[in-house]
Formats: sequence, structure tokens, C-alpha cells
Amino acid sequence: MATTTTAAGTRTIARLWQEAVERRWPGPAYLVQEGESWHEVSWDEAARAVEELANGLLALGVKKGDAFSILGSTRLEWVLFDFALGLIGAVGAPIYMNSSPKDVAHVVEHSEALGVLCEGESQRSKLEGLQLEHVLTFDELDDLRARGQAYAESHPGAVAEAAAAIREDDLFTYIFTSGTTGPPKACMITHRNYYEMADKIRQIEDFTVTDDTMLLFLPLAHNFGRLMHLHSPHVGYTLAFCPDPYAVAEALPAVRPTVFPSVPRVYEKIHTGVTAKFDEATGVKRKLIDWALRVGREVSRLRQSGEPVPRGLALKHRVADKLVYSKVKERLGGRIRICVSGGAPLAKEIIEFFHALDILILEGYGLTECTTAATVNRPTSYRFGTVGPALPGVRLRIADDGEVLIETETIFDGYYKDEEATREILPGDGWLHSGDVGNLDDDGFLTITDRKKDILVTAGGKNVAPQNLENALKTHSIVSQALVVGDKRPYVAALITLAEDVSHDGAEAQVQRVVDEVNRDLSRYEQVKRFTILPRDFTAEAGEVTPTLKLKRRVCQEHFADEIEALYS
Repeated sequence: MATTTTAAGTRTIARLWQEAVERRWPGPAYLVQEGESWHEVSWDEAARAVEELANGLLALGVKKGDAFSILGSTRLEWVLFDFALGLIGAVGAPIYMNSSPKDVAHVVEHSEALGVLCEGESQRSKLEGLQLEHVLTFDELDDLRARGQAYAESHPGAVAEAAAAIREDDLFTYIFTSGTTGPPKACMITHRNYYEMADKIRQIEDFTVTDDTMLLFLPLAHNFGRLMHLHSPHVGYTLAFCPDPYAVAEALPAVRPTVFPSVPRVYEKIHTGVTAKFDEATGVKRKLIDWALRVGREVSRLRQSGEPVPRGLALKHRVADKLVYSKVKERLGGRIRICVSGGAPLAKEIIEFFHALDILILEGYGLTECTTAATVNRPTSYRFGTVGPALPGVRLRIADDGEVLIETETIFDGYYKDEEATREILPGDGWLHSGDVGNLDDDGFLTITDRKKDILVTAGGKNVAPQNLENALKTHSIVSQALVVGDKRPYVAALITLAEDVSHDGAEAQVQRVVDEVNRDLSRYEQVKRFTILPRDFTAEAGEVTPTLKLKRRVCQEHFADEIEALYS
């Protein structure tokens, strides 16, 4: 196997990859679906591919500091090409698969990318009119590898030399923000940033086990998905790819992962499906489910507080697991050890529901600007409703106005070509100003209330956090999405979309019952006074949600401005 022999600079992505190859982890590096079966990719195969791709890029004239975009879904080709770019010091500029030609042009032109790797011809068509030196497709990577083999013969050691020239603080990638509050900004993330972040996760006790298998469907253009792919070789995970996010339900039982990173929307949909099944049960079966949930909630309460589970209750829990919990676990593959949730808040009620079924979801928090994560709940120490304590080496502080401030070595280098926005988030006081409002408890667990910019101030001067209300509404299986409005208005209102299998006939009365139930736990000024049911869901295609399924509030409010006005007429 022809691989680099000269070590790259310490704490670089090039070095992270070299270390993974040198360790020769016991399991396969990757799992790829081929038809109905899954194919293992060994570390030797992956190392050879990355080396040949890196040589191929050098043969094309790509060099340290050059930006190169990848436009494709979550696939092996994406990951191997990303490591090849990192191995020669080139800079990634990834693009979301569902990006419009306008969005693609923004990333390419803003990052000054000299080339784009596309998944196929449909993605290549989005590049028309752009000035690019290189346009490749996934199908053409074998040709690039062949070119790399020839280049390596005439330029032995070229990749090793390029890798050795990379420094920790060199730029590794641009990550473009999701654009929830305006045009996407290009975050400059260094080699050190990602290496340190992968290291922080590795330090968490019981979080990583060498023979773990992770199923990844998250977009690799997003910082969460990117970190998961970079972290996997650092700890010896086998990484399985699910390119189609709508095929996750089929991939989970096929791959049988032990670790599953996801965004809240997926857990919400699983929760909706499970509760709908439970609600269909009658007679003895329904009584069994209710009993199992009561047992599960009691065990969950004890585990959360760190108390021992009495022997009798533990026996009941094992019986409930065999009869009820295991059926739900099988939907996740039957081997899940840890579920991770990030990218947006997940309702506490949903996390508690899964824990009552013996499925632990660990919620974390972070920003692209701090290279993904700042806090996360631990497998042995968690508090539902919080996003956990700080990661190793991270300091948190709450400003006078409630804003969460972060200090850590993984803070990004700023927004490319946007000094004003950089000064806003990094004002020079040593802290990253997150833009999120939250609080820390006495044990250092962080709770996020909402985005500062999203807090509603009613006409009566009351502050309302819309995400809390939206999450409460979405815990009910009839509701797919909720958008709470009320800024500078006399009362709070909501736009509601229905779950896929729910008929609009008679839905208003059902939704009213949901709203009444949610309102019971709220102060009067927080309560949803009026709502309207929209004829369709919010979609990424309409630009209303991000690729990780977070609502773009401004866009949604523009698209449904008439419906919002009608709520206040």
C-alpha cells in the first residue's frame, strides 16, 4: 500500500488521517450500501484511495490554500475526497446537495473555489456560467485515482511533502452558515479546530468505543455531519453512509449502529410513529404498553438522579424490555448505545419518552463558529432539558443580558470577507458571543432558552421564547411543524402544519385540544391565543427549513404573511 510516510504537522487533519491508518483499527473503516447489501471498506482500501486522490489533485495543479468545493450527498466518495484535500493542504468549500444554482454560485464565488466535485450530472448543471478550472463527478474519481497513481510514480513522496508542510493554524475548510438569519456566511475553520474538537469528544468517558458503528445521514456540508466523519477515524468507528435522509428508517435496522447522531426532526418523527402505534393498541396490549411505560419512567427517574434501581423494579424493567422496549429498539437496529441530538433544540418530553423505552438521547449544543460543539450530556451524567456541561477545555459564561459566551481553542478564525460580522461575534473580549440566551445551573449544566434574535417581545412588553412553545406543540403526534409568532403583537399565535397521515377534515378541533393542553402549563402572556393550520408543511425545497431541518423564520413569515395577518385581524 503506497501511503504517506513523512508525518504531517501535529494536530492537523492530515495527521489525524495518518494516525488512523497507522493504528490499523480492528473493524472496517466504512460501510457502503450496494443494492440490498452493505459492503465493507477496509482501512487499507480507504488509505489507498485517499493517497491516490491526493496525488491526482496534485497532478491537476491543486496546491496548499486552494479552495475546492464538494456538491453531493453523504457518501464515501465525499469523505475520501475531503481527506485527500486535507492531506495536501487544500481548503474545502462544501455545498449542500439541495442548494439552488444561486446558492451554489455564492459558495463557489465567495470561497474562490477553483474546482467542484459533483455527485452527478444533475448537480453539474448547477455550475453553468461559473468560472472553474476543474469540474469532476463522483463517477470520474476512478480516473483521478489512476492519474494519481501515475503522478506518484514520477513524483514519489509528493503527498508526504505536501502533508508535512501543513500547519495547525492553516485553514482546513469554509463552512457556510445555514442562513436562518440572512445570507450564509463563510466560517473559516482551521486544522487545529477540527483536530481539537475530535480530541475533546474522544476524552469523554464512555462516549466512544473502538468497535462502535455509526450511521451517518447528516449533510457533510454541515458542521455536525463534518465533525462526525472526521471524528470516526480518530476513534476507530466504522462509519456507515445513508445518502438519502428519507431512507434512515430502512438503514437503521440494516446497519444496526451503536451510535446514531441526528437532528431533532428525525427523533420527532420516530416519536410520532411510535406513539401512533401505541395509540392504536387496545385491550390487554394497551395495558401492557402503559405498564411498560410506567416502569420505564420510574427507572428513568432513578437513573437521572443517580440512584440505584431496586432489584424488583429491575426485574420488571427486563420484562418490559423484552415485551415492549425491544420492539422500538429494533426500529433503530437493536444495538443502539448512544443517540446524539444537535443542531436545534429537542423537546424534553421526547427525550424522556425515549428514555422510558430504555433509549438514551444525549443532547448537545454548539455553533459552527466554535467548530460544532461546546457542551454535551454524558452517557453517565445527563440532565434532560439541558444540553449538558462544557466539553473538556471549554469555558462558559452567561452575560448580563443572558447571552451564552464561549471560550475554547476551537473558536473559528472569523467570517471570510466579513469583518463586521466577525467583530459582532468576536468583539475582542476573549469570548465568542453565541447569540443564544441560556442559563447555567450550579453543576455547570447549560440550558438554552432561544436565539436572542428570535425572542418575541409582545405589544405588552413580555418576552416569549418561541422554540419552547414550538417544541411543546410538536410533542403531539398530530403536529408536524409549528411556527410561533407575536413580536410587537397583542398576543402569541401559531402556524401549524399537520403530520403526513393526518387528515385536514376535523383537524382544527384536534389541534385546539393540543393548544389547550400546551397552554395549561404557560403564563397567560405566553399562551397561544389563535392558530391556523397551513395546507402544507414547511420544506427545504421552498427555502423554509435548513438542510438540517431548522425553521428559517424570516422566510416562513414572508411566505405565509397573509395567514399571519389574518391571525391578528
